Amino acid sequence: MRIWLATTMLWAPALACAQTTALPQDEGARSGQGDVAVTIYNNDLALIQDTRQLALPRGRSRQDFADVSAAIRPETVTLKTTGASIVEQNFDYDLLSPQKLMDKAVGQTVTLVRTNPATGAETREEARVLANNGGTIVQIGSRIEVLDRSAGRVIFPTLPPNLRARPTLSVTLDSDAAGTRPATLSYLSRGLGWKADYVALFDEKAGKLDVQGWITLNNTSGTTFTAAKTLLVAGSVGSAEDDNGPRYSARPTTPRGSQSGTETANREQLGDFYLYPLAERTTIANAQTKQVSFLDVAGSPAAKAYFYRNPWLATQSEAKSVDTVLTFSSSRDGGLGDALPAGTVRVYMRDARGAPQFIGESAIPHTPMGSRLALKTGEAFDVKMRPVVEKRERISADRWRTTMRYTLTNARATEAVVEVAQDGLDTWWHDTRVVTENQPSERVTADEVVWHVRVPANGTASVIATFDTRY
Repeated sequence: MRIWLATTMLWAPALACAQTTALPQDEGARSGQGDVAVTIYNNDLALIQDTRQLALPRGRSRQDFADVSAAIRPETVTLKTTGASIVEQNFDYDLLSPQKLMDKAVGQTVTLVRTNPATGAETREEARVLANNGGTIVQIGSRIEVLDRSAGRVIFPTLPPNLRARPTLSVTLDSDAAGTRPATLSYLSRGLGWKADYVALFDEKAGKLDVQGWITLNNTSGTTFTAAKTLLVAGSVGSAEDDNGPRYSARPTTPRGSQSGTETANREQLGDFYLYPLAERTTIANAQTKQVSFLDVAGSPAAKAYFYRNPWLATQSEAKSVDTVLTFSSSRDGGLGDALPAGTVRVYMRDARGAPQFIGESAIPHTPMGSRLALKTGEAFDVKMRPVVEKRERISADRWRTTMRYTLTNARATEAVVEVAQDGLDTWWHDTRVVTENQPSERVTADEVVWHVRVPANGTASVIATFDTRY
């Protein structure tokens, strides 16, 4: 059998763009998959279960499972059938392409077909492929040529046996008896994942929030899964590949106010995970993003807040904008009423003409029902804060006293209530205490103290506090 590659492009691009016009029968375009079920996890992982009908002879035979995921983890493969045992399995992922064909042809003879652009006449020459490293070098008779910038095509004498049109798992089975029987191929694959995307429309005046939740599914596995039963798992499953040792948390940069809930969502559960089955079979095409709605809530209570975290007892050279924060709940009563899979919340508000406008987005982790959420949507244009060290004095060799002034300004026509957090109180020293302050504070942790400051419309407000630090 001869394999023809034809193109009217130049030689170098031809090797990247040529198409195969004749293939072995078992390498056709029709999918080799059977009844497919796909379970997709959040962390770029999926479980594929593919049930096919196998016609097995008695004794040993090799069965090719085409159209498995190109991102398969071969060590996770299991095959369940009756009356047969697995002897050996191989994953062939060296895929057929013009470049691979030429790579495999090194040391072999091919036929070069060139066309005279003036007459259209074709000429053919036998050539031995010497190398294919960034360009193809051939020997034609006694001369050496580089195939570059010449119109034409290449005829290969045969298709290399170890090249596949699609990713293929080859399994050698030892069958007790001849006959057709179902076999379920199961394996884990990378390249499939999902996350939640939330569209939130906030009405500040009414204090209400409309939320639509979308499951966004991505397939970069290199394989299309046709008419698959699809199940999504919310939660982080353990993986030895992801175990990189201890994890250390960075200092907080998000607003305070988020609190995990204690309510159980009305969702199917698997162990400690929530399951989101798609109602109908769906084709998950390679290089495709698919969205499915799973949440639609209108009129949930919500509010806007302002927040600023100062990381150290230090002066800032200029005032900085405070964070704008959207607060709401996922509780059954007075909230969204569902567990929220990890994803991104994108927030919109209507302008004076009634058109929704994007005002910011924030990522959320897996969030139980009954949680309180505080999401940063941006930074306030008109509300700013500047911390200044008014005085720092040394009391003893291991004790300092620092007086801080936090000045807030509000250029809005309405009052702003800002939550000011002083962080870093228990980072490098043994003990830091607030000894005097002009407004009452709350010591929320050993490392952080918080004031709730009312800043009048078109006005200013200040917090003055003295910290006693022992090293």
